[in-house]
Amino acid sequence: MSSLALGVHGVTLVPQETGYGLLIGLGVAFCAIILAAIKIQKAYLSEDSGTSEMFMVANRSVGIGLTASAVFSSWMWINETVFAAAMCYRFGLAVPLWWATGLCFQICLMAALGVLAKIRVPYAHTSLEIIKMRYGKIGHVVFIILNLTNNVFGCASMILTGSQLIFGISGMHFVAATVLIPLGVVLYTAVGGLKATFLTDYLHTTVALVLIIYFTLSILTHEAVGGLGGLYDKVMATAAENYIPGNFEGSLLTMKSKDAIIWGLILKFGNLALVVMDTAFWQKSFASEVSATVPGYNLAAIAIFGIPWGLGTVIGLTARAIHNTPIFPSYPGPFTTAEVNAGLVMPYTVKALIGDQGIVAFFVLLFMALTSTVSSSMIAVSSILSFDVYKNYINPKASDKRLLKVSHLAVVAHAIFITGISLALNYGGADMTWIGYFRPIISCPGIIPLALTICWKGQTRLAAILAPILGFFTGLAIWLSTAKALYGDITLTTTEQGLPALYGACGSLFSPALYSVLISRFQPDYEFDWREFLRIELAPEFQTNPNELSESSEESSISDEKKDRSRVDDKDVVASPEPAYLSGDETPASRDVIEPSHAAPRDGSGIVVSGSEKSPHHSRNGTTAIPLDDIQHPFSAATLQQLRRWYKIAWAVFVFVVLVTFVAWPMPLYRDYVFTKPFFSGWTSVAIAWQFLAFLAVAVYPLYDGRREIAKGTRGVWKAAGAFLGRLRRR
Repeated sequence: MSSLALGVHGVTLVPQETGYGLLIGLGVAFCAIILAAIKIQKAYLSEDSGTSEMFMVANRSVGIGLTASAVFSSWMWINETVFAAAMCYRFGLAVPLWWATGLCFQICLMAALGVLAKIRVPYAHTSLEIIKMRYGKIGHVVFIILNLTNNVFGCASMILTGSQLIFGISGMHFVAATVLIPLGVVLYTAVGGLKATFLTDYLHTTVALVLIIYFTLSILTHEAVGGLGGLYDKVMATAAENYIPGNFEGSLLTMKSKDAIIWGLILKFGNLALVVMDTAFWQKSFASEVSATVPGYNLAAIAIFGIPWGLGTVIGLTARAIHNTPIFPSYPGPFTTAEVNAGLVMPYTVKALIGDQGIVAFFVLLFMALTSTVSSSMIAVSSILSFDVYKNYINPKASDKRLLKVSHLAVVAHAIFITGISLALNYGGADMTWIGYFRPIISCPGIIPLALTICWKGQTRLAAILAPILGFFTGLAIWLSTAKALYGDITLTTTEQGLPALYGACGSLFSPALYSVLISRFQPDYEFDWREFLRIELAPEFQTNPNELSESSEESSISDEKKDRSRVDDKDVVASPEPAYLSGDETPASRDVIEPSHAAPRDGSGIVVSGSEKSPHHSRNGTTAIPLDDIQHPFSAATLQQLRRWYKIAWAVFVFVVLVTFVAWPMPLYRDYVFTKPFFSGWTSVAIAWQFLAFLAVAVYPLYDGRREIAKGTRGVWKAAGAFLGRLRRR
């Protein structure tokens, strides 16, 4: 079938009962912590996850620190830890750097798209909601399929990988592991919604980063390794037995590696699809405050860089240095290719150098990486099924309470479905390499048409519908024909080779852009009016009554405009809004100008409506009879100006990151050069230092960013505990 063997039971590193205890215990513990946090939020911070607006987009009130932590956690898959080490073992230290560069630019791009979405679709809940508003039902269904496929493939593959790793190191049956991994996540996600996943993401991130730093330093400073200098000497001493075909001089210590660069490029395309086509990343941008989206996402993009780079380099090279020594678990037998490809490089190395406590810590890290992936996927899919499927096609008149119930059921249904898919892939002999190579081909076609939905007013409905479909078949044709041309046959083995997968991914990603432009040119006079997007509204109970507006100045999030309404005098009136502009062009002559209305009342969503007091009822899913000229952006001109500034910053950061991580950093090193000891020591030291910077950015800074809410919640709990103890004493 392929070189990647799943279901490999290697050396038993931890007893089955320990594995069961850790999986169940960690799941229950996290569930209890999050449910308690939700109670505190509701009681003392006025954050009720019993509303769809809170469940789906956390009242759009998440700050920079928690946004960065959540994005970081959602993006810290098993791949960034376990498989970065395995691929470094296979191809050398070039892989961890290429892996790291393949994680950053997508998040930076999503920051730019996220802030643009805030400008043009301020009340959106999902990216698919935007698609339906612009392209109608057919376009909506096409992108629902693309998004669900992306989520299911990504989440099921991670569960499959995790269950196989647990089976490999403990002997626990993979069916049991597959069921237990998402079980605890279902409980806190179904109850707490997106804010619960933000909180668990923070806990996942903090614990995982502590363990990553612990593993990196403990292994590097072990006497069998001898620090940076000792690791370099041992890798050079075993160079003859560790010859890597395709690398310069067969060395592990060179950036000139054909297989590494092909893997890195495929990874970039696949990861781009996993971000842009995953509604979870869009939801996190909708949920964050206006001023938090760009800095939060870019902070996460910079922080994630150090994880595969530092951890993968140290563990992958250490495994190469000690795999033929008595301390290695597989010794005196060979460390087989099947075991390497099953991801056992890291647990074997941890067992050899840290011992039993290290394996327990590895189990915890595995749990953190898996559950962070599953939780964000559950919220993303539940939002699709509730808002985009149920609300649109089953029960258009569904109340917010009904939508919330459907969201809860969707979380459970998704967990059951991905568990079944994971088991089916496992029993069918699924190959993670093949899945990883096929996923960009099926997910990438929707990336550019989706981005153009909010970036280009000239993309027509027909172009948005046909471009991803044609792009998929183009990528598929290139993939299969290249495999046939290069290897003479189309099989699982030939289609998982690097070059066919790379060419197919390029076709799937870039051809939809060409198709979209060509098809759109059949309607050269078509221009979408961005004001149509303002018809998407908040959930009904979050729509502001004109007599309930806060007299406080407008803050940088929608929820900030709403949350103090209980303190407002009934005599408050709505002032005539200032002119607002939806695009970067602030010229009044532009079509993007939203003309101010004359002291008109606001409808439920905050959009100004002129004329009759009996304004038509708005549906969050469809258009209304209100003329576009009478629709006013809910944000003030000052807030929109702030957003436009962040939009420019986001694109500047994106271009900078692409130039540095694609060109300026790796390309000069792609030459006939084997790292010297000083260069290797400096290289690895920077990678390790980056891990500490990541910890400060996504574990320490969120505490500072949320210090007021933490203090408020702590005071509330303290007072409640004091009152409870006082009642006990009186009895």
